[in-house]
Amino acid sequence: MKTGTLTKPSTVNQSGLATSFSIQGSGFYVPEDIVTNEMLTRTLDTTDEWIQDKTGIRERRYLQSDMATSDMCVQASLDAISDAGITSEDIDAIVLCTTTPDQQIPSTALIVKEKIGAKNAIPFDLTQGACAGGIYSILFASHLLQNQFINNVLVIGAEVLSRYIDPTDRITKTFFGDAAGAILLQKTGEGSGLLAWDLDSYLNLAVTLHGGGTARMPEGADLKTSHFIRMNGREVWKTATRNLPLSIKNAVHKAGLQVSDIDHFILHQANLNIIKKTMAALDVPMEKTTVTIQDYGNTGAASIFSALHKSLEEKAIKPGDYLVISAIGAGFLWGSLCLQYTKNE
Repeated sequence: MKTGTLTKPSTVNQSGLATSFSIQGSGFYVPEDIVTNEMLTRTLDTTDEWIQDKTGIRERRYLQSDMATSDMCVQASLDAISDAGITSEDIDAIVLCTTTPDQQIPSTALIVKEKIGAKNAIPFDLTQGACAGGIYSILFASHLLQNQFINNVLVIGAEVLSRYIDPTDRITKTFFGDAAGAILLQKTGEGSGLLAWDLDSYLNLAVTLHGGGTARMPEGADLKTSHFIRMNGREVWKTATRNLPLSIKNAVHKAGLQVSDIDHFILHQANLNIIKKTMAALDVPMEKTTVTIQDYGNTGAASIFSALHKSLEEKAIKPGDYLVISAIGAGFLWGSLCLQYTKNE
């Protein structure tokens, strides 16, 4: 070894997967319509200063009324496919996570498949992972890639949360925005891809959306208001700040690494203060994470893809780097993935 040369610490593959993969391509789409904090103060009892202090959000995007979730997915997917240097026909499976599908049926993943011309892809919809949907969808896709006939999986996270917000609710109205992100996972050589993962959950009704289900709606709720997201922000804060650091540490240690060995952290963009609290609990500087919440708000299942895409664009993540992706969603569901990033040449 040459003097001064740094070597990566060795890892232990505890993912349970024999076949490795690369994040071969990435794409991200946000609507054109920007909604600033100042615009919200015209109808809500709040201020720009309060919103930024409590959430870190300056603005968010709302999807145009003549567009649906699948339209955003198509744009993000085409960019990811182009970045990966493949064609739509090379895609073997599509995994789409969203809590805001185009409709209950038919499948939104199937709609995207048709629109992008991925005629050989198997469409899968993951519709109740909420903000943790990206973690679950990447883990699911990594298992699909263990099949000898599946080489390219398109993973998409998208939400049109603006259509499920009570316009009089100061909490949800300030937090949520619309976006779609996509990554192309491709089989690669050994020593890259998923090294370890950690998932956990417990039932808690701090975040709910009753409309469209078969359970009885709460007393006094009508059909219109049942389609609004309801959120107990204090409960979300407590659950996120307690469990995200623990989940990250568990995933990292399973991989045979220390938190200090991780080159970059991609965290769910729910609240800037939650991100700061999590990084502080890990004793890791903010320079090792990427933040997008100030520009887009909480975009649910699209959230981790927004930060991942920005990290890759800005080359904050380099080939060979150890990467952690972590998120928590309504339910509560949460989890972390520890990966080694690479891209096939």
